[in-house]
Amino acid sequence: MTQQSQSPQVPQAESRLVGVRNFRDLGGLPAADGRRVRPGVLFRSGHLAHATEADTAYLDSLGLHTVFDFRNAADIKLEGPDVTLRGVRNVNLPLSDPADGAGFWTMVREGDLKTLRELLSEGRAEKRMIGSYRSIITTRLVEHGRILRDMAEDSSPVLMHCSAGKDRAGLSIAVTLLALGVDQEAIEADYLQSAAAHRRYKIWRKGAPGDGSDPMSPEVMALLLPLFDARAEYLAAAFTTIEETWGGPERYLAEGLGLSPEQRDRLRERLLTG
Repeated sequence: MTQQSQSPQVPQAESRLVGVRNFRDLGGLPAADGRRVRPGVLFRSGHLAHATEADTAYLDSLGLHTVFDFRNAADIKLEGPDVTLRGVRNVNLPLSDPADGAGFWTMVREGDLKTLRELLSEGRAEKRMIGSYRSIITTRLVEHGRILRDMAEDSSPVLMHCSAGKDRAGLSIAVTLLALGVDQEAIEADYLQSAAAHRRYKIWRKGAPGDGSDPMSPEVMALLLPLFDARAEYLAAAFTTIEETWGGPERYLAEGLGLSPEQRDRLRERLLTG
């Protein structure tokens, strides 16, 4: 698989950040016509609510135009609002989430072992994730179309994030990369970087040690892992949905998202080198 090259503008960027997880620059990915994604114009991460003062200063230094926050109101209540960055347009654009609903998050954080087994065991967690990825592709056409048109006009450099920076942000980045002519293998290679242990969303669970549902229980962690992991089959479900519904990325971008050839050209001029 094609690996993402390190942006020269943000060397070891991820290691600089303490309170922001799963951050990276998409610069260097091979795209259309032999060009590459321009370094310093397209970023992804987890939420910015816990950014330290030093994190904030670093993010300010990137010269971002827009931050797309795909979290919903329940996420923001749980994690907090993003830190304020100088001169940045903040766009909250809630997308579907595998853990939508306060009830589901309550179960994740407080449910006992019996409840977790009933809801997540025997492949049910994986099925939930795959269903969510399919749903985001088919039901969030307006939102994804807006993101691409905004970037084609003036909304870059851009940072996209949700809570973990894996699912909602991951799919929005994947859609953007499709529009830039990045092949699916390279998109998958970037997506799977979110599976690294140090990039995963930090799970906080209520539970008394020894009762079988505490955060250190191997069975609990195994039950929850599919929800917080990046897996090739999840992204593949999104790509399959595009093929099944529109016959491929070209019609998806044009008919599903309403992206005109002129807008696609402008998007590529803004975000690609060469």
